Amino acid sequence: MNRLQHKICKNGHAYFKISDCPVCPIFENERKPKDSFMANLSAPVRRALQNSGIETIAQVSLYTESDILKMHGIGSGSIPKLREALASVQLTFKN
Repeated sequence: MNRLQHKICKNGHAYFKISDCPVCPIFENERKPKDSFMANLSAPVRRALQNSGIETIAQVSLYTESDILKMHGIGSGSIPKLREALASVQLTFKN
């Protein structure tokens, strides 16, 4: 059974986590965008997009839904939020 572990990230934040995931929740919250389309996305989705070089909603429109779903950290639940963000600027996923 997994037990709550006390961890300290490389930035000195202390936190507790059950999983072995190395991501510091405090650091992730601090780096969460306040005013871009990514503000409405979960941290794993933001990281997946950023790791693929995607920083803007216009860049998302260059990918198909299938391409996005292949990215590690993105699940089908993320697609409606991305569709909504695209629609807000009159864009869609690539066909």
